[in-house]
Amino acid sequence: MRLSVLALGRMKAGPEATLFADYARRLSPALQLRELEDRKAASADERRRREGALILDALPKGARLIAMDGRGTALSSEDLARHLARWEGDGASEACFVIGGADGLDTAVVEKAHFVYSLGAATWPHMLVRVMLAEQLFRARSIQAGHPYHRA
Repeated sequence: MRLSVLALGRMKAGPEATLFADYARRLSPALQLRELEDRKAASADERRRREGALILDALPKGARLIAMDGRGTALSSEDLARHLARWEGDGASEACFVIGGADGLDTAVVEKAHFVYSLGAATWPHMLVRVMLAEQLFRARSIQAGHPYHRA
């Protein structure tokens, strides 16, 4: 099963981009990142609706939609590995993790999600969420493979 990230905003060169790229390359197949932008000025509600439409339009066909949202379910690394294995066993060809913009995800995206995943109760900058998610996906795959990375 392929793993991908669909995110609002462009990641600039810097330590976050370097870390994301490092973890993305370690996965096989490599974790794919697709960045979306909506530069039109609008109210937070309108911006969230437009971003939601962009996300749903860009979602790969047949992908399992995983919404990243602080109100979702927090998982241990082992639990994430089990979820990935279950989705794969259910025949999913891709799991696409969606990270919204500064105003969060539109309810239309959250309602269509197969799973709503939280990295915990703290609020994290969106670019760090990408890095933390990439690391957790690599860790989950390492757990599945019995690789010592998880216990190092």
